[in-house]
Amino acid sequence: MVDAPDLSKLAIDRGSKSFAPRRKRRWINKWTIGALVVVLVVAAMSLRSASAPASVELATVTTAYPTAAVTVLNATGRVAAWKKAAVSTKATGRLEWLGVQEGSRVKSGEVIARLENLDVSAARDSSLATANAARANLEQGAAEMRDAESSYKRAQDLYAKKFIPEAQLDAARARYEKAQASISSLKAAIGVAEANARQAGVSVEQTLIRAPFDGIVLTKNANVGDIITPFSSATDSKGAVVNMADMDTLEVEADVSEASISKIKVGMPTEIQLDAYPDVRLLGEVSRVVPTVDRTKATLLVKVKFVEKDERVLPDMSAKVAFLSRAPKPEERKPVTAVRPETIAKRGDKSYVYLVDDKSAVKEIAVTPSKLGDLMEVKGVKAGDKVVLNPTEKVREGATVTIAKK
Repeated sequence: MVDAPDLSKLAIDRGSKSFAPRRKRRWINKWTIGALVVVLVVAAMSLRSASAPASVELATVTTAYPTAAVTVLNATGRVAAWKKAAVSTKATGRLEWLGVQEGSRVKSGEVIARLENLDVSAARDSSLATANAARANLEQGAAEMRDAESSYKRAQDLYAKKFIPEAQLDAARARYEKAQASISSLKAAIGVAEANARQAGVSVEQTLIRAPFDGIVLTKNANVGDIITPFSSATDSKGAVVNMADMDTLEVEADVSEASISKIKVGMPTEIQLDAYPDVRLLGEVSRVVPTVDRTKATLLVKVKFVEKDERVLPDMSAKVAFLSRAPKPEERKPVTAVRPETIAKRGDKSYVYLVDDKSAVKEIAVTPSKLGDLMEVKGVKAGDKVVLNPTEKVREGATVTIAKK
């Protein structure tokens, strides 16, 4: 009889020491490999990041004026002429002739328009004729008085010699006194006739519209054929024929907040910049402060006159006024290049700005900055150049950068 095999010897000994270490070494190898892969990936990414172009923001080099360093206050306003007029007439009539257009320069007293005046001209001519007739009557009366005076003197001589009676002497005396009285009446008639002639002349003069002062025509409000009335009360009638201004009286009316008005003094130097001509800066001076507060805006109106004249300055132009603590020097009135303070990097004892060209390449420029208001004055760059904002250590000469989108 054959014995049954002992299967107990085929059992796996899970507690065997030779098996356990083998499993442990397998797991250690897996974690080691994984960690190594992570390290390599991180190292590759770090290397790529270190060699990748820096992402930067750019700022634009601008121009500024050194007067910003002595500016006490800035304000906005508009140009206005303190000597201006809406030119009209006291007469009523149809506009017959207009001799000016917008922009025409006129002299004081120059006739710029005329109303129809045939009727008043005829009345004036009649008055002048009446005055001439009165003068002729006076001459005739004077001749009669001279004759009466001569007759009276002869009568006195004859009466003294007893050649004529006293009655004839009295008649000569009466004729002479009557001639004297007639002379006074004729002189009074001349005065009345001349007064009527002057009145008629005024009526004619009122049909002639004259420039009240030297200036320039700003607007033309009427055309030939329009009815002109003193107060433009009738339908389709016009009041002012033209509006004009004396261009020598132009000034800037600037609104200054009442909280800042203590900084403003009459005679204070200013610099005026016109919105129409931003590159033109004209010297001005505070002429007066209007003593009325605009409660809706809490501002006062400050009048600034032009010290420097420019023919391009026109009424109602917008302007900016810089109130200065002192009169600017000639060299301070020339523009300089300036950048924002954040574009300047300190590298050791020197300061640099980093210029970026069209190919995003960096050029390092050494500068000696000086404060200019909110900006920094620098040399070596020009207006419109692009420089790096807040440059990091990666931004160096010759480096390539990428421009960050805002």
